Amino acid sequence: MKVRLGFTLAALGLAASTALAQGPEPYRIGVVTFLSGAAAGPFGVPARYGAEVTAEALNAGTVPAPYQTKGIGGRPIELIFIDEAGGTTKQVSEYRNLVQRQKVDAVIGYISSGDCLAVAPVAEELQKLTILFDCGTPRIFEDGNYKYVFRTGPTGTVDSVAAALYVTGTMPEATKIAGINQNYAWGHDSWNDFEAAMKRLKPDVQVVTSQMPKFLAGQYGAEISALIASGADVVHSSFWGGDMEAFVLQAAPRGLFQRSKVVLTTGETGLHKLGTQIPEGTIIGARGPFGPFAPDTELNRWLVRAYSERHKEPPTYPAYKMSQALLGLKAAYEKAQAANGGQAPSQDQVIEAFEHLEYEGPGGTVRMALGNGHQAVMETAYGEVKHENGKAVVVNVRRYTAEQVNPPDGMQSAAWIKNDLKPVQ
Repeated sequence: MKVRLGFTLAALGLAASTALAQGPEPYRIGVVTFLSGAAAGPFGVPARYGAEVTAEALNAGTVPAPYQTKGIGGRPIELIFIDEAGGTTKQVSEYRNLVQRQKVDAVIGYISSGDCLAVAPVAEELQKLTILFDCGTPRIFEDGNYKYVFRTGPTGTVDSVAAALYVTGTMPEATKIAGINQNYAWGHDSWNDFEAAMKRLKPDVQVVTSQMPKFLAGQYGAEISALIASGADVVHSSFWGGDMEAFVLQAAPRGLFQRSKVVLTTGETGLHKLGTQIPEGTIIGARGPFGPFAPDTELNRWLVRAYSERHKEPPTYPAYKMSQALLGLKAAYEKAQAANGGQAPSQDQVIEAFEHLEYEGPGGTVRMALGNGHQAVMETAYGEVKHENGKAVVVNVRRYTAEQVNPPDGMQSAAWIKNDLKPVQ
């Protein structure tokens, strides 16, 4: 008996020392972004790079204050990447696998608004903390009420309203508008909000054509012809990723950008890749204060430096938004941990801490102010492309506060735009 007891104690001692040497259990995050297909190169892969750069720096404790402590609550971050390509049915299946089989602690992901709309109810069903880092449709929290779902980036309403404010503020004579947007939730929501905002700000505006090609169609010859024939003063497009790049490359040689002022609400992702192929005068946004619109802060300088050193080009807004989601999760977890006496918090405690959280990201202040504290608001900005030294840069930047481009909590975006949106003096 004594021998057996001694052996058991020795074994327990070895196990304890091994566990101590291994350190705390990793915090496992499923990360979903486009890793293949037309959206991967300009959008999904930069988002992955943003996740990797941020997670590695957090694990090393090299992110500037207030994120200088290692990992998330002292737990090293482990990322599990999933390709968002394949459609909503596939994404729901992949989400279930992440939660039920791979046992992740949280999920961060989703670029497509369709995927967000499909996954959000499943997150509630499986009761797993899920952070939407990008998808823009405002319907997530305006049409639904979620406990387990958060979005740490602005909605598409912000993009469309700010675009209308920029156009009416810089082109008061413009009366004819047109659009080319993808034929799914994101495209329809973006155009509807832009059209409504323009009519609210300038009641004499006339819509001359609205083109809605298939998502990821790739070829837009017929639509470009219709836009040219329409004689529009302004052409609005919420195309993103490969669709946005293809549109620019096909429309610019045909003179559309010379005939009309083109607004690319996601155009920032093409600045470095397309460069001077984006015609001068094109109005571009970055879905928030990211990239060339980001504030001059230590967090922004850190992300630009760390990302550029690794990938030999500056981060675009998908990388900013992914980094922002990870930092928001860390902030919420550690706020809950502090309230729990320094002990690891439960998921419900993290959720409670996340609601109405205000924190700093590389793009500036993030306030979880809408959707009962589950939807972020930020300032945003637009500018125009100018060619300098063989590169495309952004000039004539105008900024809009979160209050100028977001409805109050509990109010539908469409109703706010139609009745309460105000011009910026």
